Amino acid sequence: MYRALLDAEAVRDWMVPDGMTSHIHSFDAHEGGLFRISLTYDMPATAGKTTSQTDSFHGRFVKLVPDSEVVEVVEFESDEPSMQGEMTITYLLADAEDGTDLTGLHENLPPGVSSADNELGWSMSIDKLASLVENR
Repeated sequence: MYRALLDAEAVRDWMVPDGMTSHIHSFDAHEGGLFRISLTYDMPATAGKTTSQTDSFHGRFVKLVPDSEVVEVVEFESDEPSMQGEMTITYLLADAEDGTDLTGLHENLPPGVSSADNELGWSMSIDKLASLVENR
């Protein structure tokens, strides 16, 4: 599972909620490495954070502990003050009887992002990650 958190192609496939398409602009997976990703809504009626249909964000890898932990600092690209600010996303991995347990922690969500919407989007993405890893 650790590799799927750090592989651009895998991230493109799993880190995207249903009803969206992912585009990886850059992805340099090492401590201090930078990334930039855009998620575009499939339906034109949905408002994005960066443009009318797209959520773009950039970030950096802060901590990478093989097979154990990935810490990223991420920020939406938005002119809307309520969508700005750095978030920290931590993935903790632990061996389990049936594979790997993943704990995700999302800190400092901007005030303009609904916690419920964020949780739903991440739930969809984590389900895709689990499926991707199980099928490999």
